[in-house]
Amino acid sequence: MANNKTGSRRILVPEARQALDQMKLEIASELGLANYNSIDKGNLPSRQNGYVGGYMTKKLVEMAQQSMGGGTTTK
Repeated sequence: MANNKTGSRRILVPEARQALDQMKLEIASELGLANYNSIDKGNLPSRQNGYVGGYMTKKLVEMAQQSMGGGTTTK
């Protein structure tokens, strides 16, 4: 597998950056990480950072499925 990380963190639609950042803060708050935007992420355990990214990915997939006509999602 290639060790190229440039594609994995690149936002494909730059106009969406603000909405994604807001979503990240809302998800962090839901997970009990208050003031996530001012926290030094390097001091957080990788598990907590992973929860935020993983939950965000899950929500984005659900949103995409609903917009494609999936309607309901399962847990």
